[in-house]
Amino acid sequence: MAFSKDLVAKRLKEARLAAKLSQKKLGIAAGIDEFSASARMNQYETGKHIPDILTLNKIAKVLKLPIAYFYAEDENLAILIKMFGKLNKHGQLALISKANKIIVK
Repeated sequence: MAFSKDLVAKRLKEARLAAKLSQKKLGIAAGIDEFSASARMNQYETGKHIPDILTLNKIAKVLKLPIAYFYAEDENLAILIKMFGKLNKHGQLALISKANKIIVK
């Protein structure tokens, strides 16, 4: 899948549904005005508009995901980014160490 606003839209919707949040609740939690939160989130999820980097960063924080997840073109990479973001620093370092051992030098 090549990068496009549809990619961000797809990942955003999947992450919101996984977090069991409504569009309105996610938007409000990310700092969007409560009266337009649902409509704006809907526009982001349908690909009509793409959130600017600051807004997407706020959304990512609410969803507890690295912002890179929304831009990952490869599905496996997106999964890895999501998993990596859920690890504490010790777990992240352990995963990096294991990956370094797997990589053929």
